[in-house]
Order: sequence, then structure tokens, then C-alpha cells
Amino acid sequence: MLSRRRSAGPPRAVEPWPFVGMILMAAAFFLYAASGLVAPWWGVVILLGVWLALFVLCCAWWTPHPKRLPLVALFAFAFWFGSLNAGGALLGWTA
Repeated sequence: MLSRRRSAGPPRAVEPWPFVGMILMAAAFFLYAASGLVAPWWGVVILLGVWLALFVLCCAWWTPHPKRLPLVALFAFAFWFGSLNAGGALLGWTA
């Protein structure tokens, strides 16, 4: 049998952006999980659901859109900050 060889093109470079995005998502997880110090249990459940949805989006975009992962992670930080501030202002969440 003949084996097929790959063309002798240059190797594909590994981009750091998906790794940066996932590291930032891991850091955001700790903020979302510690939100129970300020938010009620149902607020934390909703926040963790949002984080999980963003994490699944990052996993889906790992190969097709690697440069978008840090942007999704930065959005996760901004959403967490905005949610806790809105919850404090509108719903009376306190520490």
C-alpha cells in the first residue's frame, strides 16, 4: 500500500490567543463563583449560567475564531461587573 504524505509546506503556527482567552475565562470564573458574597443564590445561579454559556462559546470558537476568545473573556468581566453593580443599585444586593 502506498502511504499518503502531507505536502512539504511550512508547519502551522500555534496562536496564543485561545490560551489567553481561556486563562481569562478561568479568572472570570472565580469572580462569578465568589458573587455569592454580594448576590443572592438565584443571582449566582444566573451568573454562573451566563459564564457557562460564554465558556461553551469559547470552546466552539477555539479553532475557527481564536482571536475572539480574549474578547469574549473581557466581555465576561464587564458583564460580571455590570451585573453586580446593577443588582446593587436596582435590587439592593449588598455585601
